[in-house]
Amino acid sequence: MADALLDTAIANWQPRFTANGVDASDYAVITASMTSWDDWCAAWSRGAEVHLALGDVALNDDRHRSAGEYFSRAALYFHFAKFLFVHDPDQARAAHERAVTALTRALPLLTPSGRREEIDFDGARLVGILRVPDGEGPHPTVLLIAGLDSTKEEFRDVERAFLDRGMATFSLDGPGQGEVEWTLPIRPDWDVVGAAVVSHLQGLPEVDAERIGVWGVSLGGYYAARLAASDLPIRAVVCLSGPYSFGAAWDGLNPLTRRAFEVRSYSDGDAEARRRALDLNLEGHAPRISAPLLVIMGQRDRLFPWTDAQRLVDESAGPSQLLLLEEGNHGCANLTYRHRPYSADWMAARLDAPGSTPGVR
Repeated sequence: MADALLDTAIANWQPRFTANGVDASDYAVITASMTSWDDWCAAWSRGAEVHLALGDVALNDDRHRSAGEYFSRAALYFHFAKFLFVHDPDQARAAHERAVTALTRALPLLTPSGRREEIDFDGARLVGILRVPDGEGPHPTVLLIAGLDSTKEEFRDVERAFLDRGMATFSLDGPGQGEVEWTLPIRPDWDVVGAAVVSHLQGLPEVDAERIGVWGVSLGGYYAARLAASDLPIRAVVCLSGPYSFGAAWDGLNPLTRRAFEVRSYSDGDAEARRRALDLNLEGHAPRISAPLLVIMGQRDRLFPWTDAQRLVDESAGPSQLLLLEEGNHGCANLTYRHRPYSADWMAARLDAPGSTPGVR
């Protein structure tokens, strides 16, 4: 008997996975080994183990750069093993812990290297990864914000786009995300979260406190807009495929996404999750955005209507731009070449990064 959840996952997620570092052949082999959604976490974890083993071999041979790449990819596979696998928390937690361990091994071996940072917040700790480009600092810095099912383990290729243009990156796990999903629920008031993170960044010698930008994807696009609507010193913001109102999109979300929000918002059932989803709304906040804003959306997004992006651009008070991709899916993962370099160029220009392109405004 066909498994509808598994069929939906395999059919829709390949662009997302391969855009963020999963080998296309691995995707085909790993997904072909499954017969039901219950197989998902174990299958991707087995795939991750292959890259861990290759990393160990490379490390023993003093091929440190290759080892870092293998460990980073293993972390990504472990992350994808658990990213919407919320019905089996024991399996998900085990894969999550392997993802964190693999990324921790990768960080000192990456080029440029990464450093783990922890931020006290609301009785728990937020976790971020700082990577700094070559050259003398302090550096313009981009805060990268994940969505409902993404985490800092997914951002190596996104980081590279900014690092190559002279910007530091800080990839964050916030409330309900990655390492923090086990201690803090999803919350709508990301201006409060952002205040703690920006304060921490301003205290780091590698970061130019006057040149901080924000990039967020999916629900992270909503979070990025909330930071932009606050009084925080944010120079520029990129919102990729974010909702204007998460609650308004609720009925059209797939069962895996709805269930993940229920779990990560610490809701007691679908009805409470629906009510909490309605709190994630930019109404009244969008008009407070005065910093330069780039909103990227795909017209074939299955989660959020592209008109959400147009509304955000129309209501923001500062200079704003909509990059609407007619063939783009959610996150425009099928068209990264159309938006990832562009958004990095756009951000570099607004942060006056050394890798910015003259005339790109």
